[in-house]
Amino acid sequence: MKFREKYQYAMIVPSSMGVRLTPINRQPVHTSELFHLKASSAETNVMSVAAALGLKTKVLTTFVKDSPIAQIIKNDLMKRHIQYEGVEVEQGGPWGYRHQFNIADSGYGLRGPRVQNDRAGEVGRTLNLKDFDLNRIFNTEGVQLLHLSGLIAALSPETGQFCLELARYAKQFGTKISFDLNYRASFWKNRKDELSQIFKEIASVSDILIGNEEDFQLALGILGPEAGGKNIGDEIESFKGLIMNVKKAYPNASTYATTLREVENANEHHWGAILLDGDTWTVIKPRPIQVLDRIGGGDGFVGGLLYGFLKGWPSEKCAQFGWATGALAVTMIEDFALPQDEEQVWSIWEGNARVKR
Repeated sequence: MKFREKYQYAMIVPSSMGVRLTPINRQPVHTSELFHLKASSAETNVMSVAAALGLKTKVLTTFVKDSPIAQIIKNDLMKRHIQYEGVEVEQGGPWGYRHQFNIADSGYGLRGPRVQNDRAGEVGRTLNLKDFDLNRIFNTEGVQLLHLSGLIAALSPETGQFCLELARYAKQFGTKISFDLNYRASFWKNRKDELSQIFKEIASVSDILIGNEEDFQLALGILGPEAGGKNIGDEIESFKGLIMNVKKAYPNASTYATTLREVENANEHHWGAILLDGDTWTVIKPRPIQVLDRIGGGDGFVGGLLYGFLKGWPSEKCAQFGWATGALAVTMIEDFALPQDEEQVWSIWEGNARVKR
């Protein structure tokens, strides 16, 4: 994949930033008194891999003015080497705007994780084209890759139009586009016609399409296997058929990817991936991985995959690196992978957990 040659940013994402509250010691939310608080969003989870490994990145977002939560988010982004750009929105009183809260435990053994999204008054729903100079971002400064998430495209009518305009500007100025569908039924309720149109237009101009079987079927209407099946490693041909159906419907993309996850229990998953790049298939059959916290594993895969493409690696190497950064992410209490270096990631791929002195 050939990227734009002159650019200031390797990757830009639009996102609605928030914080996650996680009980310590893998306890359930309803019995816990002590929680770990961390800034997070699916889109910056993806970006964290590239930022940690030295590529220049930026998130386009919005903040609540004078909010201590906004300051926590800004501090965390700076610590992750992610630049940010966004307007400061007045809170508007106790019932006004705020940053989203994600309240989730990690599960343990046969007790699966539970997630509650508390998004009332979410400031990120106000993301708007008028607040950003897209000509400066994409033309003057330059961007190698725009990464879009279906979570942001479906957050509100304003964010849906914002993502569409980002995709149009990116296409105009030679920026590649990756689109992780991230279908959420609660976001689509009573909005199917509106969101289908937005998702299909973004998918039609994207260079990289990413999603699981539910994403492709429910967001784009592509036929494929049922979600959540057991022995997922035996269904690889069905998943390849799904990807071929996506390619037929959206032939302008060059790359299509999906992860494979089979849950043994909350502590152990079988983790794999399928990638079609041009006419080249890469299949990583599910391998057992140990899980501290599963949230962010898919984002970790996408982050590693995109990092590989930004570095100009062959597609097989990109998929392997993505598999390993996904496996790395689920060993961390944060929602994102922060590899120390590429060597750490390749050690995970090779199954080498020996101490490094």
